[in-house]
Amino acid sequence: MLRKGVHLLGPEVRRPFAALIATQAAHSCEEYAWRLYESFPPARFVSGLVSSDLQRGFLIANILIVGFGVWCVLWPVRLNWPSARPLMWLWVAVELSNGVVHPAWSIAQGGYTPGVATAPILFVIAFTVARRLRVS
Repeated sequence: MLRKGVHLLGPEVRRPFAALIATQAAHSCEEYAWRLYESFPPARFVSGLVSSDLQRGFLIANILIVGFGVWCVLWPVRLNWPSARPLMWLWVAVELSNGVVHPAWSIAQGGYTPGVATAPILFVIAFTVARRLRVS
């Protein structure tokens, strides 16, 4: 039962949000395969917080991130919990940032950097989710 004033999240928002999380999984795979944790200082820092083995730390951190995204899709968003919208906006902010930072870093480096291939897709899907959240 929904509380008064709470609007259902329809498939027009839930589906692109699920696609955003799936794309984040692909993005994490790209970053892992091309060893982002070796070349990007923030990734190296976070990986080091998780494990002294940067590769292992990066893998664990990304499994947790994607796992959290899957949890968001399956429970708060699908079941329309009150926390669903704030969680979706959090993901939108993170993925819009991903979509800007990766290309900017590649430009600064003068070539491909891990994650830049999937970052624009994250940006487009996050923008779509944001637009649909605003009108739903």
